[in-house]
Amino acid sequence: MADRRSIAAEEADLERQVADEDFIISHPAPTATPVHNDPWGRPASPSPDHAPPSGGVPYAPEPPMRDIPSSAGGPVPAAVSRATARLLYTSHFLSTWNSRLFEFAAVLFLAALYPGTLLPVSAYALARCAAGVLLAAPVGSWIDSGDRLSVVRASIVGGRVAVVASCVVFWAMERRGSSVGKDGKDGLFALLVMAACVEKLCAMMNLVAVERDWVVVITEGNEDARQLLNARMRRIDLFCKLVGPLVISVIAVASTLAAVYTTLAMNVVSVLVEYFCIARVYKAVPNLRRSAEESSPAEPIELDTPAAAASLLRPQSRRRTLYSRTTSFLKQTAFRVLPLSSLPFYLRHRAFLPSLSLSLLYLTVLSFSGQMITYLVSVGYTSLHVGIARTVSTIFELSATWAAPRLMRRVGAVRGGIWSLSWQMIWLAAAVSWFFTDTEGGSVAAATGLAVGVALSRVGLWGFDLCAQCIVQDEVEFDHRGAFSTVEAALQNLFELLSYACTMIFSRPDQFRWPVAISVVAVYAAGGLYAAFVRRRRGHLFHAPPCSVCTKLEGHRQGTGALGRRW
Repeated sequence: MADRRSIAAEEADLERQVADEDFIISHPAPTATPVHNDPWGRPASPSPDHAPPSGGVPYAPEPPMRDIPSSAGGPVPAAVSRATARLLYTSHFLSTWNSRLFEFAAVLFLAALYPGTLLPVSAYALARCAAGVLLAAPVGSWIDSGDRLSVVRASIVGGRVAVVASCVVFWAMERRGSSVGKDGKDGLFALLVMAACVEKLCAMMNLVAVERDWVVVITEGNEDARQLLNARMRRIDLFCKLVGPLVISVIAVASTLAAVYTTLAMNVVSVLVEYFCIARVYKAVPNLRRSAEESSPAEPIELDTPAAAASLLRPQSRRRTLYSRTTSFLKQTAFRVLPLSSLPFYLRHRAFLPSLSLSLLYLTVLSFSGQMITYLVSVGYTSLHVGIARTVSTIFELSATWAAPRLMRRVGAVRGGIWSLSWQMIWLAAAVSWFFTDTEGGSVAAATGLAVGVALSRVGLWGFDLCAQCIVQDEVEFDHRGAFSTVEAALQNLFELLSYACTMIFSRPDQFRWPVAISVVAVYAAGGLYAAFVRRRRGHLFHAPPCSVCTKLEGHRQGTGALGRRW
């Protein structure tokens, strides 16, 4: 009897042990947070090198970017489905294609309508950039607080309506321009400028909402999927940047009106496809639906309301004079329109330096756009030569969308950014050195050396763009993505405006060396700012290879061998 009781007791103990093991397997204990980020991009692991000294302060590195809390409470997807990715690519391709095509087509149409002068084209481009600077704040606020689908749909419909209206005005100016007189033509041009500003804001809204918010939510918890999605969407952008202007310029050579009709037809047909595709993506990803808390205005940004911001800047005198009321109204309007309310948050954010570095790169004439192309033509390049140079440059740019994700997987986004910027700075230094050897100015050989160096530097530019975008996506809190990214977009438009101002001040081809010098200074300033960020984040800029002699001496000094083993 006693034996049976002892056997039963042993069986009960065994069952309890098995139950305990099952509980431990199904509920593993939380692992300790890694305290050492491997400089070669491998998974973080504890390191004896960072063990706190006796009586010292424990080593507490900055948490890795991927540890930022999820932006939604839904399940974390293992990967992005191919169907969802295809729908997102289709919508993004059509939006980018129409935007890039219209941006270039408008310049061609204005050049045909106003031959012999660059003033209308310059005023048109400056107004578009100014709209991006002045109205970035309300766009960012709506992206952060509005329904995600409504925001993107409004950007699609608003952009297409603005392009259609512009095409109608272009048609009227082409067919009836001589009969409306100078005042009528100026009025139609004003309508074109207003429509261009609307299209610019809608394009910026679509870009920020999709690339900086939707992509992060869709790939939440899957960094590899996000890097791949970023690279493919940037590849789409660069493809549209090359092929869109090429297609519309070929049509415009035959007939300006035919190019207007083509632009109009593309925008009318594509709007329904874009609308449908983005709705399917929204339906396929439940995390894109905002909760009530997400839709409420965010608190952490200081100076969040125009009244509060203006109150800090009011004159100390409390007299309600006409001057003080006017000043108060202007300050409130400035904080309502300009992205000033989000600026303190942007300046203090941990992603500020990468974002500002990326924005500084827009202060450049060293790209195959209007300013540099005009210079190349002035020194003797033909349209064929310019087309070949632009095509080669775009091929290099596209190659960055394949190279950058592999670089980030190998060394991480932070180190990938400093490597990419270094590549850009090296090739620009070589290009400018070759260019400035021509002391007289106007040499085709000097211009060719500049063009080759600029084309090679574009690999680093777009590689850094993808790395900085990945850092911003990881670092910025989900309820402030719109505010942060629209301040960044406003700065990019501001620096682009400054690049136009440079070529307006130094407008002669023999003065092009000064805008080139300013562009190089801006690139190196961006490199310095990003180097400061890398130094702050990692403790050093470049990882030095291990030195066996130094390791052996350090081991002897600490009483260990070269492999770190205690004697």
